[in-house]
Amino acid sequence: MVRVALYQSRTGIDPGASARDLAKVVEQATSDGAAMLFTPEMSGVLDGNRERAEASVVLESDDRVLAEVREAAARHGIWVHLGSLAIRSDEDGRFVNRGFVIDGRGEIQGRYDKIHLFDVDLPTGESWRESASYRGGGKAVVVRDTPVGNLGLGICYDLRFPALFERLSEAGAQVVSLPAAFTVPTGQAHWHVLLRARAIEAGLFVVAAAQSGEHEDGRGTFGHSLVVDPWGEVLADGGEGNGLVFADIDLQRIEEVRSRIPVLSHRRPIGPVEN
Repeated sequence: MVRVALYQSRTGIDPGASARDLAKVVEQATSDGAAMLFTPEMSGVLDGNRERAEASVVLESDDRVLAEVREAAARHGIWVHLGSLAIRSDEDGRFVNRGFVIDGRGEIQGRYDKIHLFDVDLPTGESWRESASYRGGGKAVVVRDTPVGNLGLGICYDLRFPALFERLSEAGAQVVSLPAAFTVPTGQAHWHVLLRARAIEAGLFVVAAAQSGEHEDGRGTFGHSLVVDPWGEVLADGGEGNGLVFADIDLQRIEEVRSRIPVLSHRRPIGPVEN
């Protein structure tokens, strides 16, 4: 049995404030017995004002939030999945939405760049064009031998693409972490049902740390950080508000569920569709 902590935050536009906040959360999660802490998408800066946000987006080597979380992880001996940060790419200068898996020595054991970018016009009048600033990733990632076993990585909108979860489960993932900043309308409609469906389909645990509340840039996020087991049972739900959510994960549950419904072993390649 492994105890995990999920941080349900309301990230603002000041990376310095976020860095200080996350360092405190690392300490608190350790004090409360967690072996691993999960934080949401955009844990450093959440700012829809592109011009203002651009001043806060730096190279990975210069990112204050990443540095302080690594130092805090090493100081307290806890693993952290820093859900994602906006990072300036050293390839072409565009941004990437990048998550980091940090071990208890403060070393980075895995990186994942969000593959699926969120471009949409909502009935509420909100319009999001992630691809206007960000370059999507192209690789699925599983980090081996974490406190929660083999950890597959996704970010927010990736939730809507079950092929990614299929690929991660086939690569040996036992838990998938899906940090998010879901909008309220889409969260109310789809968050719980999709997370439960992905866990059931892939026969694994899903850990989803989420942003929650009204943010400095004017957006609202849904909250409800979830831990879902392979049977689709919700083990923890952060509801609304901010703070730490805890759950105990029993990895033996995976084999128990997969033996009852052996979906992974029954998968078959599917050829072209006949017309």
